[in-house]
Amino acid sequence: MHYSMLFSALVLGVLSLRADAAGDAKRGAQLFGQCLACHSIDPSEHLTGPSLAKVINRKAASLNDFMRYSDALKRSNLLWNEATLDEWLANPAKLVPGTSMTFAGIKQSEARQDIIAFLKAADEGKAPSAGRGSGMMGGMQARRPNLKEAPPEGQVRAIRHCGDAYAVQTADGRTENIWEFNLRFKTDSSKLGPQRGKPVVIGAGMQGDRASVVFANPAEMSAFIKESCQ
Repeated sequence: MHYSMLFSALVLGVLSLRADAAGDAKRGAQLFGQCLACHSIDPSEHLTGPSLAKVINRKAASLNDFMRYSDALKRSNLLWNEATLDEWLANPAKLVPGTSMTFAGIKQSEARQDIIAFLKAADEGKAPSAGRGSGMMGGMQARRPNLKEAPPEGQVRAIRHCGDAYAVQTADGRTENIWEFNLRFKTDSSKLGPQRGKPVVIGAGMQGDRASVVFANPAEMSAFIKESCQ
């Protein structure tokens, strides 16, 4: 083979390897669907973990409005570039011992590169749609519904506690008795949270004996729940 042809073939091979290493954003979007329970790519939305919007070349644990970083991550002095993200996705606890991120890691290098490609595309406003979970009550199918728009069966009007049960009355006129151990009380102060004084019940809730009642802030809880055995 002529030297120039050989050189060209080698260059094309290297470029091909680089393209593979860069990952596929579309595949990454599907893989990132598994991360959506804990992370959003909306810059204004934090979940269990911080928003991953504009994460490329961002210093770890640097978002001022996220309050749940581990001390280990704060001390890490990491910069989230392709190399550190790859190590993190492979094994967070190995990269940052003491991290609070309970994630075993992704063993396949190609899958990690695909997710990184998706995050880069998201930074550029070109992210393919990521798969989302489903299953809120009352037809709320989004992973994080806007609780200000809850249907009547999700709008809590009164909560009475008696013995080991809560009686939860909703705007559709129904009252469900839920074992106290199976009813959780939460708060959501985000833009998707309920209006003040208008808590919302979600989960299996009004179709079974497990539910969560979400308030706009903690102060509402004790004021809203009445001890009564009517």
